[in-house]
Amino acid sequence: MENNPVAQICAEIESNAEATHVGMLRLRSANRTLKAAAMRPDPEDLYHGLWYEGEVCCLFADSNVGKSIYAVQMADEIARLRNVLYVDCELSDKQFQLRYTNRDTGVLHAFPESLIRAEIDPSKMDIKNFEEQIISDIENAAQSTASKIIIIDNLTYLCNSSEKGDQAGLFMMKLMNLKMKYGWSLLIIAHTPKRTMTNPITQNDLAGSKKLYNFFDSVFAIGKSARDERLRYVKQVKVRAGEYQFGGDNVIVYEIEHEGDNVRFAFKEFARETDHLKENTESERQSQLEKAQEMKSEGMTIREIAAALGMSKSSVDRMLKSVPVVPPVPSGTNGTSGTKPKREKEVIDDKTLF
Repeated sequence: MENNPVAQICAEIESNAEATHVGMLRLRSANRTLKAAAMRPDPEDLYHGLWYEGEVCCLFADSNVGKSIYAVQMADEIARLRNVLYVDCELSDKQFQLRYTNRDTGVLHAFPESLIRAEIDPSKMDIKNFEEQIISDIENAAQSTASKIIIIDNLTYLCNSSEKGDQAGLFMMKLMNLKMKYGWSLLIIAHTPKRTMTNPITQNDLAGSKKLYNFFDSVFAIGKSARDERLRYVKQVKVRAGEYQFGGDNVIVYEIEHEGDNVRFAFKEFARETDHLKENTESERQSQLEKAQEMKSEGMTIREIAAALGMSKSSVDRMLKSVPVVPPVPSGTNGTSGTKPKREKEVIDDKTLF
């Protein structure tokens, strides 16, 4: 027992209230892990079950759906209780002002003073080391404003290769390191590749989805309703801390409204996502299939076909597999090539001779 290194490490872990480290790994028994975690308060709900304290959360949607409007709405509400740093890479200060100004009276919207907006000053940019610089500047800005709630709008601007999982993954690892260091709660805004309104939103709609998706504790998306141009719906795609409340059977339906000096998502109802999807006609389905078959014959992968058609990979795969494979006709069976097929030997009944 004394010479067993595994037993010695286990005994040390069990006797030590603090974690034992082996390189970057922190070791504790499962029981001590539970006890230590139970001493800390449960994470608070930051925004209606979609984002919890301490989480790295992602909001994604297609262009011109209202991601930034919804994110600012979240920041506006959260900042009534806490400092929020909003890193805005979408709008200039003038565009931001025009969006939040009463069109009739010129009155400006009053945000909480604890909502701090940051935008990039091009004259201060280091193009060659942009990603390293922006990570460092976000860290310093959060420290100088005493902000632990950080919203980054958006990942595509800050990480030029966000649709390539490897590069986006490295960028996210750096953010994760700061999140762990300072106890941040992070909301990352991201784009989707082109998608069709006939399909439900899935994790595959997130640009760089497979590798990027794993970094997030929670993920939700905004979809555009095919039923009404003014309507949007919010759907949970991934949940860890809270409950899975707003899936495909219970999405949150909003209408984008201009109210004086504010533009916001106004709640309308809960509904099924299918109520807001576009129905494909038979001719549209056939056209999609023909395009997919053509691209496949040209050597394109399922992923590339899905991106080109605005569909999920699983939908493209199902569509292509739904077409029965017609086996090639052997040479010589259609009379156009090869030897002439032999006639079957006739069996003649004796009675036919009379």
